[in-house]
Formats: sequence, structure tokens, C-alpha cells
Amino acid sequence: MVICAAMRHLLRGSHVCGSWASIFSRMWQRQVSGRVYTELDFDQEEIKAKLLGFPGGAIELSKQESGIAVLTINNPSRMNAFSGSMMVQLEEKVSQLEQWSDGKGLILQGAAGTFCSGSDLNAVQAISKPQNALTRLLRLPMISVALVEGRAVGGGAELTTACDFRLMAPGSVVQFVHKHLGVVPGWGGAARLVHLVGSQNSLKLLSGASKVDPEFGIQIRLADGVLKDPQVEEGVGTVLQQAEKWLSHYTTGPPSVIQAIKKVALSGRELSLVEALRTEKQVFGTVWGGPANLQALTSKSKYK
Repeated sequence: MVICAAMRHLLRGSHVCGSWASIFSRMWQRQVSGRVYTELDFDQEEIKAKLLGFPGGAIELSKQESGIAVLTINNPSRMNAFSGSMMVQLEEKVSQLEQWSDGKGLILQGAAGTFCSGSDLNAVQAISKPQNALTRLLRLPMISVALVEGRAVGGGAELTTACDFRLMAPGSVVQFVHKHLGVVPGWGGAARLVHLVGSQNSLKLLSGASKVDPEFGIQIRLADGVLKDPQVEEGVGTVLQQAEKWLSHYTTGPPSVIQAIKKVALSGRELSLVEALRTEKQVFGTVWGGPANLQALTSKSKYK
């Protein structure tokens, strides 16, 4: 409240130059609107045009009748690093998923047995703002899981934190190598990492550029499960099939209910307690008396 009052005072003061006053004004308006922003206004079309100047690879989206979608990072020649055009495609695919009324779950994977090695540095240098696609990815109205095969390094490590859960295949590694490049995470990975493993573990992973294998991932709660090696154990299915089976335990039920669950969990993570309670009450009102609720009451289903 003191900071907010100070900002209002600065905005009224004649000693603040017009351009900075305009910036503070936009930030203040966004703050009081209850929406979370990490960037100022930019020309989206100009940024898109710059990114498309760095082609290569693709982001592929497959939707299944089960309500589970698979989002694949496909640029094997660059260890699935994001090109500029892939950044644009990611936002487009996220937009499609935001509008998918039947969506319940999402699996994010890399092609050809590796997850993601970050981004094309030339594409990153060509733009003047961080992408918000990963924040939108985390806020999707469905339960998401990152399927980590091979290496997830740099921006790829950040990408794993933009999902609700992480499953690691045997031999996989997550590594925040930003220190070696003389930078820090810029896609929101550090903030999300603290929420996942705590500030102490985050500091160790970032300052030490530590390699996180499946066992260590489970230990610090960065990983939520370790998959089996289909080449060693028969009948377990591919790692993707194992991930689909794992995710199905949490996506069984009508899309409206799964999406409502995701929304209340998300509000509890991102909003203040008062706002989260208000959101929970509102979301409850959207499912109470709905088809799934009425069917459950009619059938007198028992908890198992």
C-alpha cells in the first residue's frame, strides 16, 4: 500500500518526465486491474516479423479424442532449440489450446529423443521483450506435463517449469546452464523454479548449473515421476504412452470439471488468499448444478 501510494504521488508530481509517467501509469492500471504482466507495451506485429526472419523447425500440435493433446518441439538438427518462427508457432498453438473446449490434458515433448536446448541466440537478440507464451502455457485450462527425454538445458530447462508436472525418462537431464552463458533465466524460469523446489534449491541449481537427473529430480521435487526404459523392460510402452497413461489418472472426468480444478489450483498459486477464495467460489458456481454434478447426484456415486 505504501508503494502504491508513492506511485500515485509520483504520477501526480511535475518532476516526473512525461514518458516515464506514462509507463508508470500503464503499470499502475495493470496492477489495479488484477492482471499479472511482466512487460510493457510492444508492437506485436513488429516482433512477430522479426522472429519470422529466423526460420527453422516447427511446433506441432496433436489433439486426441481423449482430451489429451501432444505439443512437440521439432528441430532435431539444433537439439530442438527454438528458432524465431518456432516462438511464433508456440504462441499460435497455445492460443488454439486456450480455445479447446474439450481439452483436459497436455503433454509437452521434444522430437527425436531430446527435449529442448533453449533458443536460437540470434532470434533472441532480434527482439526487445521476453515471450509471454510460457506464462500462458502454464495457465492453460488443462493439466499439463513436460515429458523430458534426453537434455533439457537453458531455455529448455525453463520450458519444463511451464507445465504443471514433469516426467523424466531414464538418462534424461535438466540443467539451468544460464550462468555459463553469462545470463540468468529470462523466460520466467527462475520464478517458477522457486515455486517448485524452493529458494535454496533454486539458488543451487542456478548458481551451480547443476545437472538434475531423474533421481535428483525426484529428491528435490522438480520431477513428479520417472518413466521406464522401453528397451529394457518389455510391455511398458513408449515413454509417450507411459506419459499418457500417467496423465490419464488426473484427466478422467468431464472437461468442464477438469478445467475448473485447474482454475482453482492456479488461482491458489498465483492470487492472494482473498482473491483465490473469491475465484474458487465463482468457479464452484459454474459446475454446481451442471451436467456432471447432476449425474453424480442422480447415480449416488461413491468415493473410491
